[in-house]
Amino acid sequence: MTATAKLSYLNIAPRKVRLVADSIRNLSLEKALSVLNMTQKRGASVLNSVFKSAIGNAVNNAKKNKDSLKIKAIEVWDGPAIKRFHAS
Repeated sequence: MTATAKLSYLNIAPRKVRLVADSIRNLSLEKALSVLNMTQKRGASVLNSVFKSAIGNAVNNAKKNKDSLKIKAIEVWDGPAIKRFHAS
């Protein structure tokens, strides 16, 4: 069973969050968390909180051991676009 965490309606461009996600994609869980803590980009703190949520979901809901967890996938998608109107 896989444990997931999802964040919706984030007000950061997905391109900026993907830069951070690509830097931790093939790392172990401990190394990924340490890279997220040291990265100065705004998307790093968001991904750090999502990772902690996924770890909590795996430990509490799926009864997994924290040491045996692995990152299976990181996906960053576009959110809804803000529609703007300019009166002419």
